[in-house]
Amino acid sequence: NLFGQASPSVFSTAGRTELGGNHTDHNLGRVLAATINLDTIAAVTKRTDNKVVLISEGYPAVEIDLDVLEVVEQEKNTTEALVRGIACAFSKRGLVIGGWQANTTSRVLKGSGLSSSAAVEVLCGTIFNHLYNADALSPVELAIIGKFSENVYFGKPSGLMDQMACAYGGIIGIDFADEQKPVIEPIQYSFSEQGYHLCIVDTGGNHADLTPAYAAVPAEMRKVAAYFSKDHLRQVDQNTFFQALPELRSRLNNDRCLLRAMHFFQENIRVKGMLACLAANDIKAYLSLVRQSGESSFCFLQNLYPSFFPEEQGLSLAIAMTISMLGPDATVRVHGGGFAGTIQAYVQENELKNYIQGMEAVFGKGSVTPSAVRSKPTCCIAE
Repeated sequence: NLFGQASPSVFSTAGRTELGGNHTDHNLGRVLAATINLDTIAAVTKRTDNKVVLISEGYPAVEIDLDVLEVVEQEKNTTEALVRGIACAFSKRGLVIGGWQANTTSRVLKGSGLSSSAAVEVLCGTIFNHLYNADALSPVELAIIGKFSENVYFGKPSGLMDQMACAYGGIIGIDFADEQKPVIEPIQYSFSEQGYHLCIVDTGGNHADLTPAYAAVPAEMRKVAAYFSKDHLRQVDQNTFFQALPELRSRLNNDRCLLRAMHFFQENIRVKGMLACLAANDIKAYLSLVRQSGESSFCFLQNLYPSFFPEEQGLSLAIAMTISMLGPDATVRVHGGGFAGTIQAYVQENELKNYIQGMEAVFGKGSVTPSAVRSKPTCCIAE
């Protein structure tokens, strides 16, 4: 018998949704994110053989030998890589690692912009933390470990927002001005209590390789920063930027850089405003800022579709349909990275059924995920 105990412990880590701060974290900006009520649940038992076995509904089993903690090149882009990276990060901190077996089921849709990989990373960290280290690490430290694993072992250069929002619980403002010590401002708020469902609409994948489109966003923002001899746009004063526009335009010869920089400066201000609105329970002003964020992403950040493939515009179509169904005051925006994938809409209870019906007629059954904010952090929920 490889199991150290008869009854398993049950762990839960939620997915996340970005509420504001679109494409700002990679230039040390501000973001607003929330943990949602769609989670990955794991029934976990200890093993005695120093192996981690992860059995996920609908996927082949994953097995990792914890005697090997260095990067395994052929594991890049796999769950094995994520688990190994997390074990390595615990070990580097002088914490205990040991074997366990988990049977997981997830309501965090893969590839839906709700951060299924971040949820898996944080869940694995939570299991090591609870089973072997008496919950010594905070949710923030678990998020940092998840990011390390995704960057170094999995091979994806993600920011810290996804892991942070999956780990922390509730709605949080995050200021990345100091990347090593992000400042977190939690806020208690429920959109459902105000009569709104936070709907994520999956418009289906664009099959073109979108990596160049994503990579161009931080790179172009940093081009503007480099003109001022800075590494990131956050280190540039907004007024200084506007005064330098004539020279910037002729020097960079790239108007999109300038538009993306304008989005960054305004979006940072908006995130502060959104937090203040929630603190003051002013849902009307908050939703107005969400609409402004969506318009800025569409017009200035330009991450609704890749410029090299204008025929496929699922995100633009979903936004246009939302406005036509919910009226000109509809609150809708691109969700997350963009270029393909998901949008986010705030839909009132009395409009939800028709909205889902209308969107699913175009984007397919199950394309709309209504969700609500969950206040619980990543944790062991039963032993």
